[in-house]
Amino acid sequence: MPKHKSIEELISLRGKRALITGAAAGIGKAIALRFAEAGAALDLVDLKAASLAALARQLGEEGARVHTYGVDVSSKEEIRMLWDEMGEPVPDILVNNAGIYPFKDFTDIDEAFVKKVIDTNLHSVTWNCYEMIRRRGKRGGVIVNMGSIEAVLPFKEDLALYSVSKAGVIALTRALAKEHAKHGFRVNAILPGGVVTQGTRAAAKGVLQLRFGLLKTGWDFRQRLPAARFAQPDEVAHIALVLASDLASYVHGAAIPVDGGFLAA
Repeated sequence: MPKHKSIEELISLRGKRALITGAAAGIGKAIALRFAEAGAALDLVDLKAASLAALARQLGEEGARVHTYGVDVSSKEEIRMLWDEMGEPVPDILVNNAGIYPFKDFTDIDEAFVKKVIDTNLHSVTWNCYEMIRRRGKRGGVIVNMGSIEAVLPFKEDLALYSVSKAGVIALTRALAKEHAKHGFRVNAILPGGVVTQGTRAAAKGVLQLRFGLLKTGWDFRQRLPAARFAQPDEVAHIALVLASDLASYVHGAAIPVDGGFLAA
């Protein structure tokens, strides 16, 4: 039987090292803040250098141990170099949060567009998981991958490749959980839906300038939500913290919606 732990011990990440991609803003930033509060040392990855530096300063002032890296996660080689640079001890926790969601009609896509979406949203998860599992071996660890409700029930138009990439993340999560639980790895996914971030605001604004029909899509989406509101990034971070901590010690291969009840409605 596992040792009985207090709630404080179960939620604590003290003594753990966590790598978070896409950490400069939105959900990634919220996760970084919560993990720091739980005591983790942080390795934060993003291409938004100014925002990442500002977050690192904030966390440092609060006593967190933080290292930052400007890495293009769509590049397998840059991911390999990142893990080489981090060295030992290899992070105990990996959060694959980085992703893009460009709107494009399916009949307008080209090879470059497909490659960018798949490389960023799916291949980055694949290669980060590969590096962590290979380097940690039988020491095990925790992996939290960011999926999407769009992978389960596509709702927004012009996001077909995004949905495909996130469906791949769910499949990869379940396969790795099955194959590597025996080595001490816990691999799970979060499926956010309707989260208000700077990125989603910017993406929606850009499209709305061209397509007023998206207003109806947004309205329909919100009307379907039993919670009757969109989520804040910190609400997704709550679940990431649970999955990263010993509170989820027997959770393997799960794909957990954080969607205000959207998929249930």
